[in-house]
Amino acid sequence: MSGKAASIKRPRNILIHVILIIGALSMITPFLWMVLTSLKTFGESTQVPPVIIPSKLKWSNFTEIFVTLPFLKFYWNTILTTIFKTLGQLLFCSLAAYAFARINFPGRNLLFILLLSILMVPSQAYIIPQYLIMVKLGWLNSLQALIVPGITSVFGTFLLRQFFMTLPSELEDAAKLDGCNHFQIYWKIMLPLAKPGLIAHAIFTILWCWNDLMWPLIVNNSPDQMPLSAGLASLQGQFLTNFPVLMAGSLLASWPMIIMFIFLQKHFVEGIAISGTKG
Repeated sequence: MSGKAASIKRPRNILIHVILIIGALSMITPFLWMVLTSLKTFGESTQVPPVIIPSKLKWSNFTEIFVTLPFLKFYWNTILTTIFKTLGQLLFCSLAAYAFARINFPGRNLLFILLLSILMVPSQAYIIPQYLIMVKLGWLNSLQALIVPGITSVFGTFLLRQFFMTLPSELEDAAKLDGCNHFQIYWKIMLPLAKPGLIAHAIFTILWCWNDLMWPLIVNNSPDQMPLSAGLASLQGQFLTNFPVLMAGSLLASWPMIIMFIFLQKHFVEGIAISGTKG
């Protein structure tokens, strides 16, 4: 029976690996096409049938992006907005998550349900009210217009709440016996134990901030205040687009996120797995 079971299992494993390989190729093909296009000439990028391998590698596309756009300024704006949004979300989302998970107050469940209902509303529905608020505050064409609306997150609150609920209540009871208040319990005990969940939420937030496009295009039209996503979008013309330069800029913009995920994927998977174990 063991030999028959092994003979049945082997084709199944081969089929699973084939499906996984096809899925991996479908995911990596657009990235490989971006890399190849960034090394082509403009004629090769628009040729029909398409040229897959460039006849001669054109590395000047990567230097041309710095001449065409204030690319370093875009990088700096993106780094600043990403850092402040991430720190803001880790602080405010973890505070709200701790309150919903560990503090019993009247209407807690109802308020949390109302908070989750925001996830069912498309984010595009908030664009006009948020824009009007930025106009009233005089924050158009400024970095604070990019940062302040993104320092809180319903998803981040939900994710960290699920994680805080997995921590044993005995730690909280022992801290109360030692005279700790809720903020001391949150800051000294719960927050250090929530490191995997915080890292997972930080990765989500960084990816979202780095790739955010619609909101920066709405509140900023000054090149000095644009992030990478909005700056690269300005390369796409109405009738003609220099695809090799655009792909070179996209490649330069995406490599920090690729490196970050390679080094933090273990914490990312661990945080997601642990934070979803208790409802």
